[in-house]
Amino acid sequence: MSGKVRISAVVAVVALLLLPLAGATPVAAADGPKVTLSKSQAGSGGSITVSGSGWRTHALLMVLICGQATPARGVIGGTNSCANADGRAVTTDAKGVFSKKLPVSEPPVPCPCVVHVATVTGASASADAVFQVAGHAVEPLPAEPATGRLSVLSDTRLDGSSGLLTWFGAPPSRTLVFTVGNAGSSPVKNPVFQVGTSHGVFAPQWDDQQFSGTIAPGGKAEIRLPVELSAGAHGDYSVSLKYGGRVLAEEPWGVGRPWGVTLFWILLCVVVPAAVFRVGMAVVDRIRPRKAGRSKGPARHRGLRLRLRQGLPEQLALRLPKSGTAAPPHTTPVASTLPWFTPDSDPGTAGRLSAPHDDSPTSPTTPTRKGLQ
Repeated sequence: MSGKVRISAVVAVVALLLLPLAGATPVAAADGPKVTLSKSQAGSGGSITVSGSGWRTHALLMVLICGQATPARGVIGGTNSCANADGRAVTTDAKGVFSKKLPVSEPPVPCPCVVHVATVTGASASADAVFQVAGHAVEPLPAEPATGRLSVLSDTRLDGSSGLLTWFGAPPSRTLVFTVGNAGSSPVKNPVFQVGTSHGVFAPQWDDQQFSGTIAPGGKAEIRLPVELSAGAHGDYSVSLKYGGRVLAEEPWGVGRPWGVTLFWILLCVVVPAAVFRVGMAVVDRIRPRKAGRSKGPARHRGLRLRLRQGLPEQLALRLPKSGTAAPPHTTPVASTLPWFTPDSDPGTAGRLSAPHDDSPTSPTTPTRKGLQ
């Protein structure tokens, strides 16, 4: 008996030691952001404290009270179903935790209501917590249509690279590749996705892209959608994917600067002024007058020699050299002062061909006809 009593006592002690461990069930931390409320119900004019964890560090969040919404279906009407005027913005700390006091106000649509927390910038993330606005109308949610529901099953990526034309300012282009699965009960035929590109703090510019094909319930398909930026775009861009009003994925895209355009403008600023300078110098060289010494020098010397010839006696004028580099081989002799002599019948060079005729009646050397008789 004593042995049995000892065994039972040991079993009881062990059971007492294991009882606290059995009562404490381990809870695994859920992935993704979470939201908790200080109160699950409050009237309009009051306030509650909204706390969150698991968010991105130093993320800017918007806290709103929204109607026609549940955590399972989200906010059906978007931010149009929320009390936007009384929303609050909050920034998470280095651990991704926040706490913010939120005034209670009635949303523009009936409840069921939630406290909706979503990121404002960066990667899209949101979380909802059930909340009841006391005294506000409550209506059932609209029936969910029996259609397919697509969700992204793999990480998105951007395929492609920049070419030589992009280096000279051509529009950069990539292909957004991802895999989606149909979690609904009906097939999805030719789904239309929205691809948005944003630069810096600007809102995305959405472009509709249709996938040709049918995704059966429980099936999946690889989607490839073209993405193109404007000409000359450079810097940090973000590519977002939206379907059915929900942002499914977001992918960063760093676009290099088109240095070819910069090189083109540098060459243009150097070549064009040089060409204009050369054309201007050619025009100036054509229209400017020539120097007086080069064009009128010989004529001035010829005029001076002519004046000297006219003022000097005939014998000295004949001895002056003529202007020019070389004298002509045959020069015309200067005519004699006597009109009846020609160059060939000059008495100094040849014999007299005819008797001289004296017009002067008082010539002392020529005898008269009366004296000869």
